[in-house]
Amino acid sequence: MAKTKVAIIGSGNIGTDLMFKVIRLSETLRVGAMVGIDPDSDGLARAGRLGIPTTSDGVAGLIAMPDFDEIEVIFDATSAGAHKLNAKALEPYDKVLVDMTPAAIGPFVVPVANLDQHIGARNVNMVTCGGQATIPIVHAVSSTTPVHYAEIVASIASKSAGPGTRASIDEFTETTGSAIEQVGGAARGKAIIVLNPAEPPVIMRDTVQIITGRLDVAARKALTESVETRVAAVAGYVTGYRLKQPVQFEDHGAELDLLVPEDRREREYTKVSVYLEVEGAAMYLPAYAGNLDIMTSAALHTAEHLISARKAAVV
Repeated sequence: MAKTKVAIIGSGNIGTDLMFKVIRLSETLRVGAMVGIDPDSDGLARAGRLGIPTTSDGVAGLIAMPDFDEIEVIFDATSAGAHKLNAKALEPYDKVLVDMTPAAIGPFVVPVANLDQHIGARNVNMVTCGGQATIPIVHAVSSTTPVHYAEIVASIASKSAGPGTRASIDEFTETTGSAIEQVGGAARGKAIIVLNPAEPPVIMRDTVQIITGRLDVAARKALTESVETRVAAVAGYVTGYRLKQPVQFEDHGAELDLLVPEDRREREYTKVSVYLEVEGAAMYLPAYAGNLDIMTSAALHTAEHLISARKAAVV
């Protein structure tokens, strides 16, 4: 069976890493175009050496390419502002857009949580790297007990945060916080990102703090099993994703009321702490860039399933 052609907009670190993942890992997709705005970018140069059609004229150059009609999926690995312009330019065409920026034009998608709900969407948003790492945990907890408050802290190596990431820091916190609620199921969500300047660079580490009502022994056991099952599911497409230590529980009282929406206050709570780390696959990026690896891995996984569903619907 012929593979589906995809295009990648953004020839920086994320787009180039995604290109190698599609080439090496995907049994259903192949790269039909690599798109950038810097003719001297390493991503365009590498794509050219691999025989992949390239353009440095951005989305306009992509639309003008001879084989544009054959491309079914377009990944956008640029920035939130750029994606808004790209999506508008591509709107007249029947393409599936996988948005890897915090623009959040289309519905949030975290594969293990809600991909099946958005199979027919033409523009899906991959939230953020921190969202892809932590929202599966919030969703796993909310599937066993109501989550009153969820706070995530994503710590990434400063060297892995390129210009696009740095330009979208504000969008990162807003988008991730919203997705914690909309996808994760928390009544209130908050996201924090830390650029760790340590040398040598350290891999991505994520902390998820969740406030629920007071949990008994049986509820804690069910919650732990749900989290461990979800971690295994994410690790199915992000090989370096893992729990750093067992799920932690700590009982609290009314001092946590300020974090909980007024209509959810119980005065007796359990704080659930989950500690994660993400090591990159090092196909193009270094292993410490797990934040970028989880984004490209989740985007590839999502695109494969969207196209599979689209073809099944035609049949």
